[in-house]
Amino acid sequence: MVFVERIEQSNDNPSDPRNREVVHPPIDPQIGNLATPINSSPLARSLINNLSAYRSGISAQRRGLEVGLAHGYWLVGPFAYLNPLRHTEFTDVIGLASAIGMIIISTLAILLYAASNPPRPVATITANPPEAFNSPKGWNEYAKGFLIGGVAGAAIAYVLITNLGSFKALFNL
Repeated sequence: MVFVERIEQSNDNPSDPRNREVVHPPIDPQIGNLATPINSSPLARSLINNLSAYRSGISAQRRGLEVGLAHGYWLVGPFAYLNPLRHTEFTDVIGLASAIGMIIISTLAILLYAASNPPRPVATITANPPEAFNSPKGWNEYAKGFLIGGVAGAAIAYVLITNLGSFKALFNL
């Protein structure tokens, strides 16, 4: 029997794993949250559930602090090296000020979202949102942590950028 004929015969066998649906609704197909091999895999679930937004056991302020630190840290570089005054001695200060400005604007956006009385987040196949985001109070705590973490992350990046020459000399790079 030819290989292709064996494949053709397995098309009618419901116990063959190749005939099962790969994408299926986990609960209600009307919701539109489909289980795929990617979003329902253990690897994807563990990665997403270990992000600070979904990690269990931490407060809303700590979540905001972690997210703010990361965003404040990575915003300084593009603002410092891609601004219109990048060829002056003020480029690092402009990067710091721009990053802090962006963090403040983002914090205001989070506070506006909290004031709008947002709906409760829905649990998905991949992640279960924490209870802190079920109320405006949790979102306000998150925004406070985001502001503090964002400014601290921007300050850390600024110190590292301004002292880059010292690090190069220290490690003979």
